[in-house]
Amino acid sequence: MKNRNFKNAIRNIHLWLGLATGLVVIIISITGALYVFEEEIRDFTQKDYRYVTSQQKPFAGLDKIILNFGKLSPKDELKVIRIEDGIPNATVEITTKKAAVYYFDPYSAELVKKGKEDWLEVTEHLHTSLLLGKTGKFIVQWSVVIFVLMLITGLILWFPGQMRLLKQSLTIKRKASFKRLNYDLHNVLGFYASVVLLITALSGLYFAFKGVKNAASFLTGSKLGQGKAVVLAKPTNIEPLPTRYNKIYTEAKMKYPGAISTSFSLRGKSELRLRMIYPYRWARNQNTFFYEEATGRMIRAKLYKDFNGADLIEATNYDLHTGRLLGLPNKILSFLAALVAASLPVTGFIIWWKKRKKHKKKA
Repeated sequence: MKNRNFKNAIRNIHLWLGLATGLVVIIISITGALYVFEEEIRDFTQKDYRYVTSQQKPFAGLDKIILNFGKLSPKDELKVIRIEDGIPNATVEITTKKAAVYYFDPYSAELVKKGKEDWLEVTEHLHTSLLLGKTGKFIVQWSVVIFVLMLITGLILWFPGQMRLLKQSLTIKRKASFKRLNYDLHNVLGFYASVVLLITALSGLYFAFKGVKNAASFLTGSKLGQGKAVVLAKPTNIEPLPTRYNKIYTEAKMKYPGAISTSFSLRGKSELRLRMIYPYRWARNQNTFFYEEATGRMIRAKLYKDFNGADLIEATNYDLHTGRLLGLPNKILSFLAALVAASLPVTGFIIWWKKRKKHKKKA
């Protein structure tokens, strides 16, 4: 009797949480499934402006590219610069605060294409905020928390009361009635995808909540590093922005060679972040440097050779969340799990609706 009451309570929690967040879960899951193959989609659909013909020439220089950008858009401000160091013929991408995107030839520093955020970036914004800004982020964050609770309660409901029924709980009866087939699609597919979905959801919560990062730090017995402070005198002569950025980039490349990708990004109003990614297999090998944006003076540096346990979790989390960890097989697995996640609110709603109609008839 107690076990039945417990399962009924779990069933009600699972039901009402699912009805409350079903639409958001569908949106998050479908956009997440698309974004798993973001790299492959970009290489296939955008190669005409993401790459130029390979030439036996050196890199034109970041200063020349920024100067040309300034001539094309003198009133717009830089937000992100991306350089694919490992692919010499990849264009240099500049994103502005007005969400315009410029692609420059790495050999000549000439403009290849100007555009706006593409549909994949819109997909990412839809995935993280439903295109509703801070309100959307709040909705998404707490919907993922609820989704984790639903996965846990779903596993409790799935677990058969008797071991002889275990095979039945692991099998979809394809020749059964629609009602039974729908029930199996919800329960059986939900069970098979649950581990991947729990990992994906929890890694998503890592981005959203400081408490999750603190929990990871606690489990590893280490504290997430912010980088070692660098004490340097303020420059007496402040160089122009193109010269400043180019100096930062060339000095970092000389001191820490071998990066396959480099990016500049503005953090708030006063801090500039330089991120350099090196070849890696598991945790991302990433050196990160922070500068005063106005002067180019380095403030602190975080090197991957100094990573502790908490830093390694942070460095792995993005690839873990997007399915990039372990390469293509894991991407396919993450993609399929995301499609299952999108189907769960639909099949769950049908189960509830059918039961509701049945109870009305009895009444």
